[in-house]
Amino acid sequence: MLKRFKIPLITIFSVLFIDQFIKIYIKLNYPLGEVGKLGDWCILHFTENPGMAFGFEFGGDFGKLALSLFRIVACIAGVFYIRHITNTKEHWGFILSVSLILAGAMGNILDSAFYGLMFDKGTMFNTEFNEYIPYDGVANFGGNGYAPTMYGCVVDMFYFPMLHGHFPSWFPFWAGEDFIFFRPVFNFADFSISMGVGLIILNQKKYFAETISDESEKKAMSPDSTTDNEIKPDPDSATGQED
Repeated sequence: MLKRFKIPLITIFSVLFIDQFIKIYIKLNYPLGEVGKLGDWCILHFTENPGMAFGFEFGGDFGKLALSLFRIVACIAGVFYIRHITNTKEHWGFILSVSLILAGAMGNILDSAFYGLMFDKGTMFNTEFNEYIPYDGVANFGGNGYAPTMYGCVVDMFYFPMLHGHFPSWFPFWAGEDFIFFRPVFNFADFSISMGVGLIILNQKKYFAETISDESEKKAMSPDSTTDNEIKPDPDSATGQED
């Protein structure tokens, strides 16, 4: 049975190991802020994200809990979906892609669920200022933790500001403002999710070719299709009548 699920198991555990290793190493060794750079466009910048992927925030403390619970439900659904597409022998590339998406979601759930309990310092929501407040220094294991379960922040570190520029004056909404591409700071789990989605988009014809072919064959073999394709006799020739 495990052999049948080799692709999703190897993919998920590999992504989780790499993702958590990077996050814990950064968290235990560096304060918030820039860690290092390989040029102006490839920067390691340690930040903590209380919200969604790529640094987007969602609804304060309540939104944080709602998002964490939604991720758990989505991951449970993802496990059942991978089981289904594996049992139905879908294209291995599609199984790999969905596994990458699930692994990325699970990686960020681990941060939310356990980092608040594991580390003594972390970015916390301040009800007085109604915003998340960063911390000073380097975090350590132990202590009483900095947040309850499901309220931990996701660790991000990859920052690729590859293109700098200005929006033209005629551009709607952001006329004349500066822009940076790619601005969001992300982690390996976010990269895994994006990779999975990208592979599905780029290879959808290959992944779903067998499904489309099977549906066409079923339609061709259906009784309605057979009846429609039969040659109906000419009523005039059957009765021998002429105009």
